[in-house]
Amino acid sequence: MSFKIPNVSLSNGVKMPIIALGTYARKAEPGQFRQAVEWAIEAGYRHIDTASVYNNEEEVGEAINNKIKQGLVKREQLFITTKVWNDRHEEKEVVPALKESLARLKMDYVDLYLVHWPVSATPSGEDMKIDHMETWRGMEEALKLGLTKSIGVSNFNEEQLTRVVKKATVKPVVNQFEINPTLTQHKFVDLCKSLSVQPVAYTPLGLISEARPEFAGKDVIKTDPALGQLAEKYGKTRAQIALKYLVQRDIAVLPKSFTKSRIEENINIFDFQLTEKEMSIVDGYNIDHRCVPGTTLKGLTNYPF
Repeated sequence: MSFKIPNVSLSNGVKMPIIALGTYARKAEPGQFRQAVEWAIEAGYRHIDTASVYNNEEEVGEAINNKIKQGLVKREQLFITTKVWNDRHEEKEVVPALKESLARLKMDYVDLYLVHWPVSATPSGEDMKIDHMETWRGMEEALKLGLTKSIGVSNFNEEQLTRVVKKATVKPVVNQFEINPTLTQHKFVDLCKSLSVQPVAYTPLGLISEARPEFAGKDVIKTDPALGQLAEKYGKTRAQIALKYLVQRDIAVLPKSFTKSRIEENINIFDFQLTEKEMSIVDGYNIDHRCVPGTTLKGLTNYPF
């Protein structure tokens, strides 16, 4: 790799690589996550994002430990994120949940631990109606015990995030939520920054990877000639232009792929700069369409959308 991935500085002084490998998949073959993470580390990624509910922490940890054993990286050069699931939101459950994640990852600590969703429910889906501040006290305890270097949230809306920031002893350093050219989220991104919370974009390619039938013919990122011209101008793909658009807004991104060439391609975005006019072209693709509406959680207390 001839370039170094830039970091963003979190409000607690910790540096986080601005691009990470996302590891969520609806279906996966055995070994698929391990292979993707190994390829990513070989390609230069130093930030890997997982979660307990992805059921891949063992493979992710195996890949990381393989690369450490091979001498390619040291643990302290990596930034590992995982998340607590909705059924472990009681204060007393947060630390045990993280310890279980660490056992699966075969690590002593993670760099960032997130509350995955603001809702709480039993494994059978029964609403537990747990207050965020109770869960957050458990997160602060995990930090105090040194099991994680930083704590944050994911999928919290404006009101939920603001409340935690105002009431917390230790403020969340990150909010991970969906941001992409078809869901630009300018207002919310600005709010996060004003609260000193780093916005992190999952599903950063939006409709480029997940066109919905109701938006047939509107998958502009795949079809719009203006984006094609930008890609051609810089010798990049449409996906690389979309990722660059977010990074230039100082948003960290979590592209996911299980293809070696695409994993390598997704971080090769630091040798060009989009102009203001070109940024506004990508901005113009916004249709406020959410690829991940979390519909299975709808109806639960604190559902964010």
